[in-house]
Amino acid sequence: MGGVASTATLPSVAAEAIARNLAFINWTLLTSLAVGAYLAVVVGRRFTPATRGYLGFTAFAAALVGTLAWLSDGALSIDAGRLVGDARPFPLDVGFDGPRRLALGLFCLLALLQVVAIARRRTWPAVELGAAGAGILTLALAALAWGGRALGVLALFVQLGILSVVTGGVVAAMVLGHWYLVTPKLPERALVMFARLLTIAIAVQLGLFVAWTGLGAGPGGSPGFTALTGEWALFVWLRLIVGLLFPLIVSWAAIQTARTRSMESATGLLYINVGTIASGTILAAGLYFGAGLLV
Repeated sequence: MGGVASTATLPSVAAEAIARNLAFINWTLLTSLAVGAYLAVVVGRRFTPATRGYLGFTAFAAALVGTLAWLSDGALSIDAGRLVGDARPFPLDVGFDGPRRLALGLFCLLALLQVVAIARRRTWPAVELGAAGAGILTLALAALAWGGRALGVLALFVQLGILSVVTGGVVAAMVLGHWYLVTPKLPERALVMFARLLTIAIAVQLGLFVAWTGLGAGPGGSPGFTALTGEWALFVWLRLIVGLLFPLIVSWAAIQTARTRSMESATGLLYINVGTIASGTILAAGLYFGAGLLV
């Protein structure tokens, strides 16, 4: 009976560990959304017939969410000081805090300047690509701060990068779906392309999930898919099913409906994916900062 009771408490213990690291999880979600949405603007402006209104709105939203991430960044040092021992299962180098905040602030500023450029029908490549570079630099500095050794830094950077592409990308795609309601003559290839890129990115995430769990990636990981059966198994399985497999199927369905110009259906499917992918991002961040697991 004692073993049963002990097993039953595991999910609550894991949830408490995640809750202690909410500031880092919140930062990851907001930054991923901001950087990913802005990268979608760059892709949309250069490779799709997306309208100026859509591009400007999405760039502004990315700058706004990025500003919220920048404001939340200050809480990381406060929380980090409280996380000792088992409460902080990931490496921490506060020396990168200042550069990371500077890069994130620069991203927000340049993203706002890109909104101005779009509104004035101008092309400012230095601003457009500078904002994208500042966003990517922010992710790299976060990986340097929280990844530990070289391989850990590289793995965390890849994880943060793909989380950004998927989290920001699904929001950008959903907003684009709405634009067809006011721009019915907009060619469907814009939404088809966004949905297709989203599907590919989620498939990459799924491949990384298999690799991460098989290799035991992360400071708290063990090789041999042990994450699927350990004390964090419930959250790992939720990450796999809710955050990866289900969105992959829904994204594929969004491609098919967009190709037939069923834009309301495609937008509805992408709405569903916004919730499931955001949940998956929260789970992925919670598992890294709460357990040291890359999934």
